[in-house]
Amino acid sequence: MKIEIITIGDELLIGQIVDTNSAWMARELAAHGFEVVAITSVGDNAQMIERALDIAFGRADVLLLTGGVGPTKDDITKNTLCRYFHTRLVFDESVLDTIRTVFSQKNLEINELTRSQAFVPEGCTVIPNKAGTAPILWFERNNQILVSMPGVPVEMKTAMTDEIIPRLQQHFHTEPYLKRSFLVSDISESALAVKLSDFEKELPEGLSLAYLPSFGMVRLRLWARGTKHEEEMDAQAEKLIGILGDLLVSESDASLEELLGNALRQKHLTVSTAESCTGGYIAHRITTIPGASDYFNGSIIAYSNEVKRALLHVPADVLEKHGAVSRPVVEQMAANVASLLKTDCSIAVSGIAGPSGGSDEKPVGTVWVCTFYHGKTHARLYHTGMLREENISRAANMAMLQLVRMLK
Repeated sequence: MKIEIITIGDELLIGQIVDTNSAWMARELAAHGFEVVAITSVGDNAQMIERALDIAFGRADVLLLTGGVGPTKDDITKNTLCRYFHTRLVFDESVLDTIRTVFSQKNLEINELTRSQAFVPEGCTVIPNKAGTAPILWFERNNQILVSMPGVPVEMKTAMTDEIIPRLQQHFHTEPYLKRSFLVSDISESALAVKLSDFEKELPEGLSLAYLPSFGMVRLRLWARGTKHEEEMDAQAEKLIGILGDLLVSESDASLEELLGNALRQKHLTVSTAESCTGGYIAHRITTIPGASDYFNGSIIAYSNEVKRALLHVPADVLEKHGAVSRPVVEQMAANVASLLKTDCSIAVSGIAGPSGGSDEKPVGTVWVCTFYHGKTHARLYHTGMLREENISRAANMAMLQLVRMLK
């Protein structure tokens, strides 16, 4: 059984928003044993949508659409689907009841545009939207299925988790994927591929290894379809762990912020951050995890030297002699923020994010990271690249990785 994901909206094609829906859907579908054969994005144009549907139905059994089903005039998916399936819009009182419930909870009044969402294509199965007002529409034709969902991520995710995936599992028999995940750092993707070339050549039939690089790290995924490979999967995972050695950070799918939070919580430790070039991004990443208040006390964003002196108590002579981007400065930042915010651990970062501000001695992408744990500091110099956004993301990754390794 093959699935195609189609995301709809002009905002996707002009880069106004990033299509995160497709990535999330593909991961969830793969985890449940479904095969995604294509991902397509199309604008708010009826002819282009219909053409995309024709092409997709030529290679997939199930089409999952997101977007274009809201109350505004540019939301044309519902009307386009009516033409495509040769049907018409009819009023559905149950959808209006859902809209009334949602609006009453938010203390809002229903207007005509909102009320128009209660019109649905005749003949399709209408699935209630538990997280919004636009209904989920399920069409079946010639043993093929099309599902239209809202593009709002929380609404799509709720629909997929609670309704769509369970219904697809009832329609089709799928073998689950077996998956083992390994987070690796301190090696490039190409160097890692060379290191693992013999391992990949010797993998038994049915098992495969995927490389998923990110800023400063690589996630490896060992895949197999079907429980018959379970014993072989365990054996190959153990072999891979032995080859990776100290390069291995974690044997899980957890994000860096989750890994750090889990380590801190298990050891009953607290953490703080002192950030210069990352501007609070590390603190932001840490606090995206629910319950981060158990271990995160706070952050001091010391972007200027004056703030480094006044709030983090970095001596003026140290700043003058070594410069803000240096080992002595980040060591002071790490130790002092832990003392000021009363934490067991800390992360300090100072660097040149770019695109300007570099020199021959300290080019753009020069980043010093210092981690602090139980009175000891560990400072390390990184060269993260030339692009500002990449440098900030990579510096945050390196900083959290460094503390995770220190805690281990």
